[in-house]
Formats: sequence, structure tokens, C-alpha cells
Amino acid sequence: MNFLAHIYLSGENEGTIIGNFIADGIKGKKYLKYPESIQKGILLHRAIDSYTDSHPIVRKSTKRLHEKHGHYSGVIVDILYDHYLAKNWSEYHDIPLEEYISNFYDLLQDNYTILPTRIQRMMPYMMADNWLLSYATVPGISKILDQMSVRVKGRSNMNFAVIELKEFYAEFEDEFTNFFEELQLYCKNKLREINAN
Repeated sequence: MNFLAHIYLSGENEGTIIGNFIADGIKGKKYLKYPESIQKGILLHRAIDSYTDSHPIVRKSTKRLHEKHGHYSGVIVDILYDHYLAKNWSEYHDIPLEEYISNFYDLLQDNYTILPTRIQRMMPYMMADNWLLSYATVPGISKILDQMSVRVKGRSNMNFAVIELKEFYAEFEDEFTNFFEELQLYCKNKLREINAN
């Protein structure tokens, strides 16, 4: 899953939200240097990634992209799934997406000093272009995929994945909806388990 899903699946605890958001940049046992609530978010993020990568529905989505995008297919599916979460946001949360994202950006700014340097550097671009809100539209996703393609020097053809998104829009959406229902349940149980330790 990509940024928006990770943030959403963290629940209401601010430390858990931050931990889940920054987790990709925290390797091995380095998470132990963070406060406990942030540690829990990092552990939740790792559990979400493992669950997602091995899930048969997600594999079905990635298989559709594999011929053209190779091992970048999983990254693309993460972004596409965030699109469906953003597009259908009102089915998942009572707070409007724009307000939810604004609250998240405020949370990042309030905790700026504890964020890894990579996240600190990324934040101004993320907020200026409002990446999270742009997920809600196909042109927004297209722009994100273009940026990602530049970052990996064009090896992924990610910038062309919007073609498959449009061609198989309903199929990807069905897969996301079914998978996300299972993922939410998994995360509730995982959070309970993490909080109990």
C-alpha cells in the first residue's frame, strides 16, 4: 500500500500514524530509537507490507502489469490502490479527504524534528503538490507515476501505467475493494496485538 492507505490504517494514534508513514526509511532495529507509539506504527507498516505482498488479490493486480513493468508492478499497484481509496474516501472515513490530509500535514509539521532527513526533504514537495489529494483523480495519479518514473530514471515505464489503469479500471477497483476489506480487518487485529505487547 502507498502513503494514504498506510496513514488511514494507523487508526487515531498520532505516533502510530507518524511511524507508519516514515517506516520505509527505518531499517532493521533502528526503529527502537523512536518513542514507543512511533515504533508501533513502524511495526504495523512492516506487517501491512508483508500481508499485502503475499495476498492473492494483490498478486492478481500486479500480474496484469508485470509484462510491461516487471518488478515495479507492485509499486504501481500500491499507487493505484491509493487512488481508489482516495476516490471512494467517503465510504471509509467521516472526515472529508481534504480536511483529513490537511490534519496529517499539520501533524508532520508539529513533529518535524523527529522525522528522518529523507522525509523532511520530501515534505515541502509533498505538501506543495498535495500528493495525497492528487491520488483521487486519474490525472493526479498520472502525474505521480510520471514523477516516480523520473526518480527511477525511466526503467520502470511507470509513466505508461495510467494506460492500464484506464483499460482495467473496474477490475483494479474490484480488486482493491475486496482486498482492502480484508486488510482493514487484518490491521485492526494487528494493532490490537502490537498494543498488547
